Amino acid sequence: MVRTVRIVGSGLIGTSIALGLRPHSITSQMIDLDPARERLAQDLVGQAHKGPSELVILALPTHAIASVIEAEFALNPHSIFMDVGSVKYEPLQHIIESSLPLERFVATHPMAGREIGGAQAARADLFATRTWIIAPGAQTSQEAISVVTDVIEALSAHCVVMEAGEHDRAVAAISHLPQILSSLLAGSLHDLPSQWLELSGAGLRDTTRIAASDPGLWSQIIYSNRENLKGILDSMQSSLHDLTDSLDDPAQIAEFIEAGRKGRARIPGKHGGKAREYSYLPIVIDDRPGQLAAIFNECATIGVNIEDLSIEHSPGQLSALITLSLSSSDAQLISNHLLSIGWNVHPVLK
Repeated sequence: MVRTVRIVGSGLIGTSIALGLRPHSITSQMIDLDPARERLAQDLVGQAHKGPSELVILALPTHAIASVIEAEFALNPHSIFMDVGSVKYEPLQHIIESSLPLERFVATHPMAGREIGGAQAARADLFATRTWIIAPGAQTSQEAISVVTDVIEALSAHCVVMEAGEHDRAVAAISHLPQILSSLLAGSLHDLPSQWLELSGAGLRDTTRIAASDPGLWSQIIYSNRENLKGILDSMQSSLHDLTDSLDDPAQIAEFIEAGRKGRARIPGKHGGKAREYSYLPIVIDDRPGQLAAIFNECATIGVNIEDLSIEHSPGQLSALITLSLSSSDAQLISNHLLSIGWNVHPVLK
């Protein structure tokens, strides 16, 4: 395992990597064009080591690799290099055109992030249980792959090997398109009356969550993967036209919704396993301190595991709706228990 890492780019991903490596006694040099960002990241991850690093991580926008690679190679002539960008074909081209030997570079992409960026949003557990794609080239050495794999596994992520072109086609469909659609939906809210938006439920919040992402970062990601996105967006546009033409036919609308339901069912659960099907338990609570903690305590008392929860509550409202996501058996168990001690529990939903 390497002991010294240089991370070029002090944003969310780079700083989270450094935080995650710190418990393994790996020191990180944080580098950034913005001195304030660099200082904040370095203060968060601890004192840096002196001199060259065993591993250089390029945690900056893909287009910026070309402007830093020669200087970084000169400073770290014996290091292994990896990138963590959202596209993989383009950084490989930058490395091919540089002095860095191809056998010392591994293209990678952690499938993790947050809708907020910067070192201030970094988390040591950001990559835990998440997939981390590595896309080694034909000339990448086994040593480089081993070094990078060890670091990824130290961050508790799961390595998946994929060819660069296939990776870019995959993330266009499962990562970049969702960002575009979320931004499109959120962008349509600008002219809506505020009283309409006050009616918003979890559906709107869930589907627009990633619309809060960094425009500068995502404009570069989408631009870099534009060729793969064009065909997907054309297909999506065609589907919307078909729906528009079918709005007078309830059967066609039902088919549209059913196709979406079946598509969602294909999304795997944690670690790539079978998707977990939850049951949902609605509980109406009074708007006073301690109610949510009391529910958690009752779940702990009878050994029930809460997988997720949602809260619907508006300012001034005297009650709130808590919906617990649980396994079918746990949902029924906690429902019966809470009912028996006087909670306002509603029927379990599938």
